[in-house]
Amino acid sequence: MEFNLWTQYGALNSKPVFEAFAEGCRQLGHSCTYNGGNGIDVIWSVLWNGRMLHNQKIWSENKRLNKPTIVLEVGGIKRGTTWKVGLNGINRDGNYLPDSNDSTRASLQGLKLKPWRTTGDFILVCGQHNKSLQWQNMPSISNWFLNIYDEIRKHTDRPILLRPHPRCRLDQIERGLRNVHRQEPMQLVNTYDDFDMTFNDIWATVSHSSNPGAQSIIAGVPSFVSPSSLAYDVANDIDFFHDIEDPLMPDRTQWLNDYAWTEFTVEEISQGIPLKRLTSMLE
Repeated sequence: MEFNLWTQYGALNSKPVFEAFAEGCRQLGHSCTYNGGNGIDVIWSVLWNGRMLHNQKIWSENKRLNKPTIVLEVGGIKRGTTWKVGLNGINRDGNYLPDSNDSTRASLQGLKLKPWRTTGDFILVCGQHNKSLQWQNMPSISNWFLNIYDEIRKHTDRPILLRPHPRCRLDQIERGLRNVHRQEPMQLVNTYDDFDMTFNDIWATVSHSSNPGAQSIIAGVPSFVSPSSLAYDVANDIDFFHDIEDPLMPDRTQWLNDYAWTEFTVEEISQGIPLKRLTSMLE
């Protein structure tokens, strides 16, 4: 197979991941072209912003022609160390060929489920970047939050923490809303783009499809998410806040095994491990 790597539209931290992907291609006997070719396109992220803006045209054209696209993306398991490698999307909209019967990888990734929590005061509502494909057909972030607030207030008076996406800031829309506070993401020292994420005193989290949904589930905090979230299969549907005081807490074992197969280290990518899994769906 031939793969076309769009390195010129990658984020600043994408270079080693693209290089590893190219090496993985060679290890498996495939060929690579760069920034134009007839092979299967490999792009960085589905965030149509900044350096990645031109990936939108590639993505849209492939969708029109019913051609596959491989998406590389920053990971959420060990940010800066593990990277998403998905077919035709990211998060639950992408395909990763999970292996539910193998718990070895979850242990290898250092993933360990904390018991479901039945305490906590706050409801944490996490924003998202509005220029991502993941936010298509959605309202503005501000309107989304106000709608979420209205729905939550129909079922609980718990205090709400509004946490904007670190690169998609929000005006002080919480002013005048009952018992709403802001949680500002804080960048971790000596990291490229890693931010703090804790769930202290959190009763439940709310997000559309971004990483906090899965992180919350692993931390044992019930989450309300959309069907595009990787957490969806073990979370509460974001349209059903009537369960906010008695959220679902299902068994997460199989889900964790699947989740562990969505991200890989640079070394694993260079060995062709994720590519071999994806090519089985392309042949």
